[in-house]
Amino acid sequence: MSEFQGVVPAIATPMTSDGVFNEAVFRQVVEFNIQAGVHGFWVAGGTGESVLLDDAENRQIAEAVADQGQGRVKNIMHVGAPTTKRAAKLAEHAAKVGVDALCCVPPFFYRRGIEDIVEHYRVVAAAADIPLFVYNLPGATGVEITPDMMKKIQDGVPQLQGLKHSAPSFANVRIFSKMGLDCFIGSNRLMLPAMTVGACGCVDGPLNVFPELWVAIWEAYQADDLAAAVEAQDRATSAFEVLSSCGGSFHAWVKAGLSERLGVDCGDPRPPGQPLSEAQRGALREALETLDLVTTSVG
Repeated sequence: MSEFQGVVPAIATPMTSDGVFNEAVFRQVVEFNIQAGVHGFWVAGGTGESVLLDDAENRQIAEAVADQGQGRVKNIMHVGAPTTKRAAKLAEHAAKVGVDALCCVPPFFYRRGIEDIVEHYRVVAAAADIPLFVYNLPGATGVEITPDMMKKIQDGVPQLQGLKHSAPSFANVRIFSKMGLDCFIGSNRLMLPAMTVGACGCVDGPLNVFPELWVAIWEAYQADDLAAAVEAQDRATSAFEVLSSCGGSFHAWVKAGLSERLGVDCGDPRPPGQPLSEAQRGALREALETLDLVTTSVG
């Protein structure tokens, strides 16, 4: 069984009131999730507002997550950037400070051919020489990594370990798994069904707000208790739907949810993202109480 598996929150990037990376709170969020039993982190990805971070912040985040984890979890650091040179430099730094693997979106904005994409991944992976995960996120990048494309990446990038599959083609989860790749499903609502067809676990943002709900799915499934796993998935899905219905943007309610649960201030989304209104924050607070997901402490 692969060392990359299980419940892997796509962790948020807390900000101070001045809008800069809040390392102290970030470490608290990391620790809260570790104490809840997660298996790793997807760092500075979509939930972490990756494309809104500058390279210095990305490097600081990589250093902080590697240091806080202390080998207890597998940290997968996102280094995606529009240029190969930038992504490779971030990859080299991430490996030096001790992250366990890289993840990277394909080159975005300009539409690239498969040869360009394979070469991009080859150079980025070679700069670090640690396992690489492709970030299959066509809704944001405009590029869907199909099984045929993945086979070319697999042939050209020896460090390829797997992918986060956040594309609508659910059936490809099984195909990617059969290719020998660690395939994380990118939808929290599909964790259990995806594992039944070969997914190694789940990477998604809501997991870092209430990780215990998805850890329960994983533990029940590993114990071959499908009924308990279904019940756990139902509870986790319901929690996600209730919290996300409180209004506001995804980044805003994830950060507000973490702030409420941990008794910290994760700050607001980086502009142009907007914070929750007072009414939306009140609705979120009531939802947490209704779900019995009240404030907790970091052990």
